[in-house]
Amino acid sequence: MITKARSAALQWTTVAPALAFVLLVLTWGRSLPTALVVLISAFLAAAVLAAVHHAEVIAHRVGEPFGSLVLAVAVTVIEVALIVTLMADGSEKNATLARDTVFAAVMITCNGIVGLCILVGALRHRVAVFNPEGTGAAFSAIATLATLSLVLPTFTTSKPGPQFSTTQLVFAAGASLIVYGLFVGTLTFRHRDYFLPLTAEGGMPDGEEHADPPTARAARTSLALLGLALVAVVGLAKGVSPTIEKVVADAGLPASVVGVVIAMLVLLPETIAAVRSAAKDRMQTSLNLAHGSALASIGLTIPAVALASVWLSGPLVLGLGATHMILLALSIAVGTLTVMPGRATPLQGGVHLAIMAAFLVLAVSP
Repeated sequence: MITKARSAALQWTTVAPALAFVLLVLTWGRSLPTALVVLISAFLAAAVLAAVHHAEVIAHRVGEPFGSLVLAVAVTVIEVALIVTLMADGSEKNATLARDTVFAAVMITCNGIVGLCILVGALRHRVAVFNPEGTGAAFSAIATLATLSLVLPTFTTSKPGPQFSTTQLVFAAGASLIVYGLFVGTLTFRHRDYFLPLTAEGGMPDGEEHADPPTARAARTSLALLGLALVAVVGLAKGVSPTIEKVVADAGLPASVVGVVIAMLVLLPETIAAVRSAAKDRMQTSLNLAHGSALASIGLTIPAVALASVWLSGPLVLGLGATHMILLALSIAVGTLTVMPGRATPLQGGVHLAIMAAFLVLAVSP
């Protein structure tokens, strides 16, 4: 019975990315009626779940923290492609798309995903345990890059408005790449042990050593299907984005809500994978996913849009407004207090989720 269930799951996670990609090819660049948007949304959801499955297969094969890095980087690379594609039309309304999407990604990962994982992990296992050395290093990098890339443009005076001058943009892009590169080196080689899962007793979670890893062939197949699924997810998300923009406009909501929706769609695979890890008492893996996604979002998006600005005709607005800067400062302060002890209770999870809720409310009603 179990073998049959696994076989069915394997077939579905193989077929779903392929069908989603075919649908993407057939609908790319076309005006979509409402019925087709509903169908695309269903295939998008299936591709997200398939991506989570294949990411877990790869993570099991390569081990932590490499598995978390694979999913975070794969999703972010395609997210960057989506942002640049949407900005390519040079429309004034897309001038803030990169800023809105990156800031939304930081808030969703550092408050939404982290808060939800802490809440799930602490409720199921009494306390959520993680390594403060690795988690603190990642969070300090997030705080630094978010401030350099999203706060400083509001206060610089070389160029009118919350924008960087060319020199400043080059610096921000270079700093983002260097810090992200240092994080990847620390995560994977120099201090890999700082990012491995722990239990309350300081050992490996139950079952971590006993599950047989997939074969190299299965891992390679999952890697290919993960890429296919993520391309389909982001491509289909782009296909329904005009509908999202229309719904947002018809509802009288700010244009920045589009960036929030895009970030939530592309971060859905990480969210599901992180919550599953938290439920299995692997909180460090959850935090690796959340913080790794936030760092990849800043560290790859800012250099990409800086490079793309060479040929993009529209302006590139990166500076946050006062309300969002307060939310970012609060997130950094609360995140620091959460990380320092290396242990968290449901209270910390609830606090992070309260900040996330405030972000969503203010996005809809600024």
